[in-house]
Amino acid sequence: MNKVIPITQCRNYLTHDLTLAIGGFLAVGTPERLIDCLVDLQLQNLTVIGNDTGFIDKGIGRLVAGRQVKKVIVSHIGTNPETGRQMNSGELEVELVPQGTLAERLRCGGAGLGGVLTPTGLGTVVAENKQVINANGRDYLLELPLRANVALIKATTGDKSGNLICRRSTRNFNPVMAMAADLVIAEVDHIVETGEIDADQVMIPGIFVDYICQSGRNADSGC
Repeated sequence: MNKVIPITQCRNYLTHDLTLAIGGFLAVGTPERLIDCLVDLQLQNLTVIGNDTGFIDKGIGRLVAGRQVKKVIVSHIGTNPETGRQMNSGELEVELVPQGTLAERLRCGGAGLGGVLTPTGLGTVVAENKQVINANGRDYLLELPLRANVALIKATTGDKSGNLICRRSTRNFNPVMAMAADLVIAEVDHIVETGEIDADQVMIPGIFVDYICQSGRNADSGC
């Protein structure tokens, strides 16, 4: 099955009020052309799950700066002062999640698990309104799964069946986000024929990917 679509077709799957999981770590491994689509479409009331809110002019931060986001679920916001300003003014809801816990909550969402027990956050604001479970004489927070309507992820190379390879640290949250969404669109630098990627090199299997589109100068123009 050929999963390659033009970037312009992505608009068919992007609407107001979505919960989006967007890959990246400080905008490294972030699908910037797909974010271009969100900006161009001026989608509103988005809930965004990501490692961070990037910078004002990069990554998820562009959506925050454009006031397209009503809530972010992230591990930190320190590199984007606009996120902090909107949070303090009540314009934006921010749910801060320890980074490892964020990854585990996404993994649980993708694996169909009911949650994860972790000691991280006990005795801090992270524990507010969360269930504490004692197991083997030790307390843990019950952290619930995270899922998204759509995941927008980034890869270096993908074949036409959606099997993906990420280069070095660009992998970051992209694999777990691909598992934890109802629909997955991957922005890919290089697209090859099915079978050209060694199965041992695949980092995100095509079973998790619905569509792939070309990034960079070889892509079709616009969104």
